[in-house]
Amino acid sequence: MWKKYRRAIEILQAVIVTGLPLVTINGESALRFDLATLKLHLFGSVIWMREFYLILAATLFFLLFSGFVTITLGRVWCGWFCPQTVLLDLGESIAGVTGKKHRKTWQKLVLIPLSALVSITMIWYFIPPAETLSTLFVAPTITAFFLVLWMLVYLELAFSGRGFCISICPYAMLQNLMFDKDTLVIEYDVSRDASCMKCDACVKVCPVGIDIKKGLSAACIACAECIDACRSMTATRGMLPFPNYKGRVLRPKTFWIGGATAAAAIALVLLLWSRPAVDFLVIRDNASLPPGLNRYSYIIHNNGGKKLSVELSSPDNVTLIGEHTLNLQPFTAIHGSILVKSNGKLEHLHLKVSSDGISINRETGFL
Repeated sequence: MWKKYRRAIEILQAVIVTGLPLVTINGESALRFDLATLKLHLFGSVIWMREFYLILAATLFFLLFSGFVTITLGRVWCGWFCPQTVLLDLGESIAGVTGKKHRKTWQKLVLIPLSALVSITMIWYFIPPAETLSTLFVAPTITAFFLVLWMLVYLELAFSGRGFCISICPYAMLQNLMFDKDTLVIEYDVSRDASCMKCDACVKVCPVGIDIKKGLSAACIACAECIDACRSMTATRGMLPFPNYKGRVLRPKTFWIGGATAAAAIALVLLLWSRPAVDFLVIRDNASLPPGLNRYSYIIHNNGGKKLSVELSSPDNVTLIGEHTLNLQPFTAIHGSILVKSNGKLEHLHLKVSSDGISINRETGFL
């Protein structure tokens, strides 16, 4: 029963993770960190490196969310969503078509193209897919990254495999520290041990090789393979499987950790929602110029997906010497400078950028 749900979730996850870089919104990947410009394209918006506080807010949310899921649902991530588990399960399913005789050999062969797909998908999250494919064996850097990632991913999956989950994975170790007596786990019903057939079907299918009958184990990834195997044996006898999920999802800790997670999510959404469509930064240059003449450097960021034409002006009694009308492409920034000549006594200068429905004023010193 559980296996078909796990496979559906794993296939859905594989499609989403692989296909997300191929989806474009406002001409850019739905999710990609652009190394050249150090900005994160996020579902039609963009987060610049100078907006690192948003990354911190998102990190806080995901930490709280992972803690909430772990304390409530145990190692559901490991058994149902972890890319390591997903790839190994898909590899085993594909190799299973060939039969049981050479299943392990076929699984290692199947993992070769799967590892290549993982490698190129990882690159797509930094370099647009079209650019990656057109330069894959042309640009030495991209080629090297692809081949090295391919090799590392394959070696880890094919030779470390499930051993990574029980001996190396830091998240798995952290999960074990967050458990409490009510966390959802898979547990063998000791009270019914006398009626257990001791067929060891649960042991044979366990991907990490544990015997659930011997009690709770930190190596268990809560994949429910043992439940399905036991059910196939007990169903004919009209009995429930001996191992099963056990825990209390709804409890006080669920609500206060869930509330903190929801608050972090709302704060993150508000931070993203409150971002201005255009950012304007101006700094006076320390340059030797004639009296009454100052030079200023400015940066204008277009955070939206539309092309903008902005006008640079000042309400003060000054003359601006330089380009006033500036065109900004979507998700780009313009760096420029302008000379300002005072037509009277002036201590502070006000510069303004304006466009359709946008007006931003900045104040700076004038010497």
